[in-house]
Amino acid sequence: MTHPAPAPADTAAVRRHNLALVLRRIADGPCARTDIAAATGLVHASVTGLTAELLERGLVREVGAAATGGRGRPRRLLELVPGRVLTIAAQVTLERVETMAADLAGAVVHRSSAVHRAPYGDADALAAAVAREVRLAADAVRDRPGAHLARVVVAMAGPVTGPGETVAAAIDFGWRGHTDLRALVAAHLPRLDRPLDVVNDANVAALAEYHAREDELPYVVAYVKADTGVGGGLLIGGRIHAGAHGAGGEIGHMPIAFDGPPCPCGARGCLAQYIGPEPLLATAGLAALRETSGTDAALTELDRRLHAEDRAACAALHDAGGKLAAAILALSGVTDAGEVILGGYLADWYTWLRPGIDEALSARRTLVPDLTLRVAPGVLGRDATLRGAVESGRLGVLDDPTGVPVVG
Repeated sequence: MTHPAPAPADTAAVRRHNLALVLRRIADGPCARTDIAAATGLVHASVTGLTAELLERGLVREVGAAATGGRGRPRRLLELVPGRVLTIAAQVTLERVETMAADLAGAVVHRSSAVHRAPYGDADALAAAVAREVRLAADAVRDRPGAHLARVVVAMAGPVTGPGETVAAAIDFGWRGHTDLRALVAAHLPRLDRPLDVVNDANVAALAEYHAREDELPYVVAYVKADTGVGGGLLIGGRIHAGAHGAGGEIGHMPIAFDGPPCPCGARGCLAQYIGPEPLLATAGLAALRETSGTDAALTELDRRLHAEDRAACAALHDAGGKLAAAILALSGVTDAGEVILGGYLADWYTWLRPGIDEALSARRTLVPDLTLRVAPGVLGRDATLRGAVESGRLGVLDDPTGVPVVG
C-alpha cells in the first residue's frame, strides 16, 4: 500500500511562529540571546538569525551588556522598541467615535472624540464616521519618526463572530442580522494598507481590566459594563470565552423577569431593559433631557445629581443594583465565577449601586459564604475598551512581526 507523502512544512509559517516566540520573550523585559534560547527551546543559531531580523525591522535594539558570572564576554542584552509600532483603536458608542493611537508599551500618542450622527440602523453611515476618525488619527501620527502604523482595531457592541469578524447583531444600533463592519469601514478607507480588525467592545475591555489588576484573580471572572448598552465578557484562565456564536458573557440580554418589558433581542425582561442608559435615565426622571440633549448629556446630569445626593437619582441606582445582582446570581449559577468586574458607568457609580447589590446578594452570602463571589469596580474607567483594543493590536504584532517592514 502506498502512503501519501507528508505535506511539506510551511517554512514561512514556522519562521513567523519562531519570530513571535522571540519577540514575546524580549517584550517581557531585556534579555540576552542565551536567555531567549533557554525560554523558547530554540537553538542558539536560530535565535541569532531571528534576533537579527527583529533588529532589522526595528522592533528590538541592543542595550548594553550583562555579566555572565564567569570568565566569558558579557552578554549583549536586547529590549523592545515600543515606539516602532503604533495601533489605532476606535470605539463606537451610540453618539460618538472615540479614537486612540498608542505604541507597543501602551503610551498614548493621539486621542480624539467626535460625534458621529449616524442614523439609527444605518451601518454604512456609522462605518463612514469610523473611517473618518481613523483617517484623522492616521494623519496625526504619520510623521512620528520611525513609527509604523501596524493595525487598526474597531471595538463595537454586539457579538463578533467567525473569521470574517462580522457583527452578529448590534441591537442597540438597530442592526439586524450579520453586518460586515470591517468591509464597510475598509470601503471608506481605500488607501489603508494595514490590517483592520473588528472586536467586541466588552470582550477587549474585560481583557484590559483583567490584566490591569495587580492582585491575583480567580480562574473564572465575569465582566459587566454599561455605556452604549449593557454588555459583558467571560474570562476563563485569563482568556475570553466567546462561546459557540461569539455571545458568551452577553449578560445584557439575560432575562431577569419573564414578564418584564420586551427587549429588541426578542426576549422579555432582559437586564439591559433595567440598567441600560435609556431605562436608567427614565427611572431617574431624565428621559426628557435625553430626548432633547442626547444620552451623553443626560448621563452627565445623572452623575451630577448622584453626587448631589438627589433622592430620585440615588433610588434609581439602588434599584439598578438589585437588578444587576439578580443577573449576577444567574450568571454565577452557570459559570461559578469568582469575581464580577464592573465597567462603564457601573464602575463610575459603584458607590450608589453597591447597596442594592449587597441587599440582593445578602441571603446567598449568608447561606453559602464559601461560594460568595466578589463584585468590584474596574480600575480603567471609560478607557477600558480603547485600552483593550490597543492591546489587541499589540498582540497582533507580537503574533506576526513580519508585518513590520525593515527599517530604511
